[in-house]
Amino acid sequence: MTLRDVARVAGVHPATVSRALNEETRALVNEDTARRVLKAAEELGYQPNPIARGLKTNRSFTVGVLIPDLTNPLFPPILRGIEDRLETGGYTPLIANTDNDPERELLDSQAMRARQVDGIIAATARRDHRLHDALLEAGIELVLVNRRQTELPVSSATADDRMGMRLSVEHLLSLGHTRIAHLAGPLDYSTGLERHDSFHETMRAAGLEPDPELVLVAEAFTESEGARLCGQLMAERRDFTAVAAANDLLALGCYDVFAERGVRCPDEISVVGFNDMPFAARFQPPLTTIHIPHYEIGKAAGELMLERLQNGESPPREIRLEPSLVVRDSTAPPATG
Repeated sequence: MTLRDVARVAGVHPATVSRALNEETRALVNEDTARRVLKAAEELGYQPNPIARGLKTNRSFTVGVLIPDLTNPLFPPILRGIEDRLETGGYTPLIANTDNDPERELLDSQAMRARQVDGIIAATARRDHRLHDALLEAGIELVLVNRRQTELPVSSATADDRMGMRLSVEHLLSLGHTRIAHLAGPLDYSTGLERHDSFHETMRAAGLEPDPELVLVAEAFTESEGARLCGQLMAERRDFTAVAAANDLLALGCYDVFAERGVRCPDEISVVGFNDMPFAARFQPPLTTIHIPHYEIGKAAGELMLERLQNGESPPREIRLEPSLVVRDSTAPPATG
């Protein structure tokens, strides 16, 4: 079936069919006419030809999505949100996993440009701006998801990382903890840096100077890094009663060390994670964490990309969603005596 077939059944001009089938231009068509066109297209089983559409508009109607680690449970809901929103605008995502490798990130972005993607949504961007600079020079639209670069003109969709870590630390302080360790994420990512800075700010706001021996920086947001850093704290016999981890996988690494050493959580050490990834409620004990609306963040990133593709001259926009504290069984007042 062709567009002209739909026009014939609906009793309208083919140009009207084209406008009615495109969400971006549907408002230009009378509501009753648009409804008649959509019904005719459905009855005929009409599917637009994206290649032909691309030849007319000089667009591929694909958007590249760079993800640092698809095995990290927080990224599938982000991807689903991106895909769902792009689909409503007639775009298809092209996904690449970079394995947290900055060189592979650049190579993947180049491969996407060779495939003539109309834009790139990146969850991998570091604070060194290499990716942004390369895409800017190539004239490719860029939107960041779960990452921010406030000093550069680029749209982003994130959670409020500073607020999230503040909620984490304030929860531990309210239970009576003062010797709080922080397992920070990599500081070359905005998520790692902002949560790290917020930890210090919140402790100082409570009149407590963070102990530098209790603040360790991970090389990656992984369970193995959480175990390494927590093991280091315990091997060096650092005095702490709670851990504010920069994400749930780092917190899970603490659980591994506790199991090896016979440490009871939260009776001896409390732990707060960050992200509320799937199955965090099934950890033993269920993990107190900071809930991040990952699907909504992905959907917002898709929305920002569609905005950029419709009007590349519009100013960059930042969407920042609020996190919330989810209290479970991994936190309790510090042991006395």
